[in-house]
Amino acid sequence: MKVVIVGGVAGGATAAARLRRLDEAAQIIVFERTGFVSYANCGLPYYVGGVIEDEAELTLQTPESFRARFNVDVRVHHEVTAIDPKGKSVTVRNLETGKTFTETYDKLVLSPGARPVRLGLPDPLPERVFTLRTVEDTLRIYEYVRKNDPGSVVIAGGGYIGLELAENLLRQGLQVTLVQRGHQLLTPLDADMAAFVHAHMRRAGVRLLFGHAVQDVSADANGVRVLSDNAPPLSADMAVIAVGVEPDTKLAAEAGLALGEKGSIVVDAHMRTSEPDIYAVGDAVQVKNGVTGEAACIPLAGPANRQGRIAADNICGGNSVYRGSFGSSVVQVFDMTAASTGLNARAAKAAGINYDRMYLAPMNHASYYPGGKVMSMKVLFEKGTYRLLGAQIVGFDGVDKRIDVLATAMQAGLTVRQLKDLDLAYAPPYASAKDPVNLVGYIADNIASGKLQQFFWDEVEALPRDGSVTLLDVRTPGEYARGHIEGFRNIELDTLRDRLAELPKGKPIYVHCQSGLRSYVACRILSQNGFDCFNLSGGYRQYAAAMAEREAAAEATLCGMEK
Repeated sequence: MKVVIVGGVAGGATAAARLRRLDEAAQIIVFERTGFVSYANCGLPYYVGGVIEDEAELTLQTPESFRARFNVDVRVHHEVTAIDPKGKSVTVRNLETGKTFTETYDKLVLSPGARPVRLGLPDPLPERVFTLRTVEDTLRIYEYVRKNDPGSVVIAGGGYIGLELAENLLRQGLQVTLVQRGHQLLTPLDADMAAFVHAHMRRAGVRLLFGHAVQDVSADANGVRVLSDNAPPLSADMAVIAVGVEPDTKLAAEAGLALGEKGSIVVDAHMRTSEPDIYAVGDAVQVKNGVTGEAACIPLAGPANRQGRIAADNICGGNSVYRGSFGSSVVQVFDMTAASTGLNARAAKAAGINYDRMYLAPMNHASYYPGGKVMSMKVLFEKGTYRLLGAQIVGFDGVDKRIDVLATAMQAGLTVRQLKDLDLAYAPPYASAKDPVNLVGYIADNIASGKLQQFFWDEVEALPRDGSVTLLDVRTPGEYARGHIEGFRNIELDTLRDRLAELPKGKPIYVHCQSGLRSYVACRILSQNGFDCFNLSGGYRQYAAAMAEREAAAEATLCGMEK
């Protein structure tokens, strides 16, 4: 059997290695148009920032090591320019010599990945303008910064690459301005969770400008000018375009393969395309959203690796199935961590799911153990069934652990109520006896049993201030003095039982504390004394962060931002 693989990195390289482990006799050829067949593209920004110091650390396998270990014929700087499905052959151009030749196959695996959205800019890009997708892109940025010592950069785009580059270029001493078309970074998060990331980045020194779509970038010997809609131009020493990626499916389209979401390659659960002897994996393929079952493009390294393995299994006569992508992701933002899995509120609403939410702010480990830090959590679940739909966490230590537990629970089909029963590891340096994931289950159980009624930060301003409801803040007087919500009366929790007579009966009471825990205790006291009580999910902390971000985003204009 002869298998030709188009593209390396995560999907193609994994498929090649798995194929060899399953079939020692197969002839395996990998064509990769760049100079690197298997590299850590998620680590590229950290080489720019000097966190990864050795360029060789970016390369997981070389053509030579692939041949030595797996007996795979890897040909870098070879671009496949056409596919003939009927003749079962590909046309290949050697980019070093310019020569073109034909290679036949029994099975073909497409792993072309995704290409950066370039905003119509020329190829190659001007000297001071960059994208970041390949090792070559990384080296180009690194060498430019090292040789030219730029003082400022404009980054267009607020996804993973944009944030990681902002941090790493700031680490190199550049003034960083990040321009985002929408009004938040990290769109897998909801805006109320991204607010914590925004505040952290501003404290670190990154200038965030929202609501402006970059339309053009020009460069000359003096620097770059970044043009955005409805805004004055920005000037800087260099610019990076990181506004997103799109499936690189030109080859597949010209070969007549079926295309789907955003022009991605349609595959079945076995990673087989509309041509039975052609498989496709990685960022270029359409997948099933694991929560909704709808078609989606989810370009992440983990799914690409699994898809490469599954394609290889099936080529070798197996029956492996790809069950969909849940979009689990994590990103470092300076010393902060932001992570998500499943659906956010926008996606749940778009899918027509009747969802509910909760916010909580637990410590990452036992509160009495030194060094504990608060993490902000948002969990979505389906009303009535309590099906776990998704989660978002922003914090410091322990975020990755909790998002992985929640992702696993969601994929296993656990309801949000069942999280209370998970038997999770505990020791004071690592967790609390009531782990944050368990707390999610306890809260859901209280909602289901009627012991907890919630209201949310975005409903606070609409609460009447005419006396028809009672608004209560149960934090300490000191906390209240440092900041409070207009119209909320302060009665500290520990004095509440002695002051119940001050609260009018027959009116709903809306209660909050700093995180939602003390106000829940207050609601239990009030409810058992005849009051109809509602607890602010996530407390004043969530409210203040979201409202502060609304104000900051409104003030973030491009005026006065010239170099």
